[in-house]
Amino acid sequence: MTTLLDHPPAAGAPAGRGHVTQLRVLHSEWIKLRTLRSTIVTLAAAVVVMIGLGLLFCAVSADRWPQMDRGEQLRFSAAGVSVRGFLLAQLAVGVLGVLVVSGEYATGMIRATLAAVPRRLPVLWAKAAVYTAVTFVAMTAASLVAFLAGQAILSSEHIDVTLGSPGAARMVFGAGLYLTVVGLLSVAIGALVRSTAGGVATVFGLLLVLPLLADTLPSTWSVSEYLPSNAGQALLVANPEPHILAPWTGFAVFCLYTVVALAAAAVALRRRDA
Repeated sequence: MTTLLDHPPAAGAPAGRGHVTQLRVLHSEWIKLRTLRSTIVTLAAAVVVMIGLGLLFCAVSADRWPQMDRGEQLRFSAAGVSVRGFLLAQLAVGVLGVLVVSGEYATGMIRATLAAVPRRLPVLWAKAAVYTAVTFVAMTAASLVAFLAGQAILSSEHIDVTLGSPGAARMVFGAGLYLTVVGLLSVAIGALVRSTAGGVATVFGLLLVLPLLADTLPSTWSVSEYLPSNAGQALLVANPEPHILAPWTGFAVFCLYTVVALAAAAVALRRRDA
């Protein structure tokens, strides 16, 4: 979409008609997002992975349950295993989040977008808001389906739980929240880096590589729990341990990283040429 104006305002038309507003920018970004084939394919892949892996892990757990030792059974989390697909789903969500911004830079369409919205920042807010809303709905629904279907499988060994069980609702809806913030962080990184390859590499580095590198540091260096992905995933831990942040504290830290990234993206968008 190259313009946000339907047509020039006619003589005598109301003063606000044809003006660029945040609502119109939101509508424009929604049209862009829903008409891209990559959006449907990538979100569908994230949903399939979230549900499919959840069912697979639940099936394997139910099959292994009689052979598990007592300690392993005590550590088992029926809710956690059903939403474990988020580990791969976050990669699809992150890639699409980067593409939401970097795709326009790759095609040159960003120049038309910014020409239509000279103030620029409404474009970033609209992209972030639209993708956040879509991700939250899709991934929360996928998490809930994975949980309900997974518990049906685990019920064969009578180890299933309900949403009312301690920590279950937090983990199920927390998976949707975590993936939503991953998407929002990826949009910010895409706006900062402006390159699909560079943005995707940065997202993967933050979510996967950095935690692995932190694990190689001496145990006295307590930095691992403060890394973006580790902090956010504290929301998905059944029984929080001393070496990780409390669930909502960790999620707040993850959100703080995202806010900082969005602020940096906003500054870069205002100062750099398209």
